[in-house]
Amino acid sequence: MKLGLEEVRHVAKLARLHLSEAEERALGEQLSAILGHVAQLQALDVSNVPAMTHASQEPTRFREDEVVPGLGAEKAVANAPAHVGTAVAVPKIIE
Repeated sequence: MKLGLEEVRHVAKLARLHLSEAEERALGEQLSAILGHVAQLQALDVSNVPAMTHASQEPTRFREDEVVPGLGAEKAVANAPAHVGTAVAVPKIIE
């Protein structure tokens, strides 16, 4: 399925993207390729494939749940760009 430029512009508008003409053409080709792959998937007969919740049948492996000491507040903020005492300082975003 090939998307036209108007469809690409409509999708970009919905996503609030401001694209140049070159970006519109490139995005149109990429979206068309994605839709082509989806069309190929839709053409497959999966009526005999059981529904699955995961791609792998392997059971999830969990580590043992053991209590271990935490980092401590000083180490936790050591790599923060800024901190006040043991709290990470962030820029004010609400006036």
